[in-house]
Amino acid sequence: MEKQEALARITELRDVLRENSRRYYVDNAPTMSDFEFDGLMHELERLEAEWPEFESADSPTRRVGSDLQKGFVQRPHRYPMLSLANTYSIAEVEEFAARAEKTLDSGFSYCCELKFDGTAICLTYREGKLYRALTRGDGIKGDDVTANAGRISNIPHQLHGNYPPDFEIRGEVLMPYDAFAKLNKEREDNEEPPFANPRNAASGSLKLLDPEEVARRGLMCTLYHIPAQSGLDFESHDEALTAASSWGLPVSSDRKIVGDIAGIREYIDYWDEERKYLPFATDGIVIKINEMAYQRILGYTAKVPRWAVAYKFKAEQALTPILSIDYQVGRTGAITPVANLSPVQLSGTVVRRATLVNAVQMEMLDIHEGDWVYVEKGGEIIPKITGVEPSRRTAGARRPEFPAVCPDCGTPLVRAEDEAKWFCPNTDGCPMQIKGALLHFVSRRAMDILAGEATVEQFYNLGLAKTPADLYDIPFSSLLSLEGWKEKSARRFLASLEASRNIPFERVLFALGIRFVGETTAREIARHFGDIDTLASATREQLLEVPDVGDVIADSILSFFKAPGHVIEISRLRAHGLQFSLAGRQQTISGALEGKTIVISGTFSISRDGMKALIEEHGGKNSGSVSGKTSFLLAGDNPGPEKLRKCSDLGIPVIDEAAFRAMLPAEGIVKPVDSEPTLF
Repeated sequence: MEKQEALARITELRDVLRENSRRYYVDNAPTMSDFEFDGLMHELERLEAEWPEFESADSPTRRVGSDLQKGFVQRPHRYPMLSLANTYSIAEVEEFAARAEKTLDSGFSYCCELKFDGTAICLTYREGKLYRALTRGDGIKGDDVTANAGRISNIPHQLHGNYPPDFEIRGEVLMPYDAFAKLNKEREDNEEPPFANPRNAASGSLKLLDPEEVARRGLMCTLYHIPAQSGLDFESHDEALTAASSWGLPVSSDRKIVGDIAGIREYIDYWDEERKYLPFATDGIVIKINEMAYQRILGYTAKVPRWAVAYKFKAEQALTPILSIDYQVGRTGAITPVANLSPVQLSGTVVRRATLVNAVQMEMLDIHEGDWVYVEKGGEIIPKITGVEPSRRTAGARRPEFPAVCPDCGTPLVRAEDEAKWFCPNTDGCPMQIKGALLHFVSRRAMDILAGEATVEQFYNLGLAKTPADLYDIPFSSLLSLEGWKEKSARRFLASLEASRNIPFERVLFALGIRFVGETTAREIARHFGDIDTLASATREQLLEVPDVGDVIADSILSFFKAPGHVIEISRLRAHGLQFSLAGRQQTISGALEGKTIVISGTFSISRDGMKALIEEHGGKNSGSVSGKTSFLLAGDNPGPEKLRKCSDLGIPVIDEAAFRAMLPAEGIVKPVDSEPTLF
């Protein structure tokens, strides 16, 4: 390679790596696999070594990818928070071990640990209390996410035992597979793009500006490193982690101390298989020199420690036969082919189904009935079929016929020229679309009504609800006649309906389920037009003035408001008191809570958002933390122990929901069955 060619390629690699680093760390939406990214990084490292005159302190080979983000305070790390050198080659792990043996005296060992696929975090504890939590950031400074870290269930606020007065410990914030699947199901139901994998979901969740939402995401933390520079009196890395565990910190118990490369190989081989059964994502093994003194001797490069290396697993893949293909009808009428597979273990779960995406994807894969297919997850939880094994195809196997009519209602399917998906156009008559629209309307991010899939199915089958407005017409007596319903559950449902009347316009607009109008777009539209009438009469040109609204969304909105049924439905919902204007929301019902600052904690007979709205309706003010200005803590089931403790310290009253409701005027308030006041 000539000098100018080398410079051009180095420049190109740096630009590509910087851009994909931003997408990975900041956007949480990578467009390149880890394997591809690492391959380009290694190529850049080789070229910079071969052409040292082109070295740059700003090169991605010398800088940690940055996750710094607006909206958070940046604070310096006490010690640089670096990344790890990584490899997909066992030969390079052997080279790492050989270098260590050549540099160090005999008598050292290796600590082998799982490499967790999450987002890095650094916790500082002072006098046993959680003092600060920082992200990796750019390695020198990180975003202060202390409030969010405090809402992760297994990060202790108070340590116990013989802990040091001031220390930091580093680790990873993870999103378990179950929590990830639940979050992506919510996003798909809301027509939001799903997270690609648990790592992106964990990183995005840790950077939310609402700690309450962080608590809802089901994150967990695993800690794995106390910096050797800390000055704590530990002889080995393993000893430090054992001590951290005794203080109540969440430390992985799956590490193993080995003495040579044979032990490292054995550990890698074991977890390459066993990781499939873990409840969270791992993408490799980390091998560290165990002795702290030797870690100090080996030291660091500008970017990575010389005493550790990460061996990364290749993406998991399994070969299994297709048993049958279903064609599902979504809330918007989209038809999605789903392959039913012979069960196979992959990335912690048994995979029985995998999406085939659409008819075009089926053609590209050349799917035939009964084919054996390769299913892959890698870092992703959503199984996808990546290829077919033609050698195992049965003679005479036919290609499946994509349906010409809706599998649910029999309406002929349609497909726009610029779309790959087929749709059922029978929006208001297709049972699956009707039930999907009801589920979307009652969902937590929309109207937050206490009705799940089974309840919606029950209402629909009995003819009680076929449109959202029907929900508000169901009488109490009808609820009590339903199988499985008792008085308390009926009153809780009615209370959630009552609270939904105070949901702001932007969420009501989102709840209507206009195709392509997700949560963020609904908020922008509501703020731009202010009320439903102005929006309904808007021209295409006026719609295109809204940020995030393009031709497709504008046409979808125009089509929605042209349908007479939708106009009638909005009129019915308006009559039931839903908010169709930013300015029209009733602010107060009474002054019963005037001048009171209230903190809520725990779960209630209605949602937390509904309870906050109730406080505001009666003149009260919500606060997220207990202070000397707090009038009282409203405690539901399982209130936060820290808030209770602080109330006790400050002498602030704590009351339960029944006592709170007794403070409000009875008119218009749906009271729970157990209305006997109880003071804590």
